[in-house]
Amino acid sequence: MTPTHPRVPDDATLAMSVEILRLLADRTRLAILAMISEGEMSVSAIAEALERPAPSVSQHLAKLRAGHLVATRREGTTIFYSQPDEHIAALVTNVLDHIDHMLVDERA
Repeated sequence: MTPTHPRVPDDATLAMSVEILRLLADRTRLAILAMISEGEMSVSAIAEALERPAPSVSQHLAKLRAGHLVATRREGTTIFYSQPDEHIAALVTNVLDHIDHMLVDERA
């Protein structure tokens, strides 16, 4: 019987995965993705919820958009952002839930 080896992802998959994780490894961008997983929001609504300047939030949204992690919809002069990818939404939810569980265990 020959031993089975775990599947090693190809270089392109690993490189793209690292780029996605780099985008997620920012407090503001992670918060944005968590918020818009519950429904679309405008830049001003996101900025208000985060208590951050709208230009700063816009820069983070531009990076998320370039990484194909958010979708946009324009209504007049307002752009609404949403989370179109259930995999990214699940990743964000899972990491936040994991930390919540770790913090609960530490407090117990």
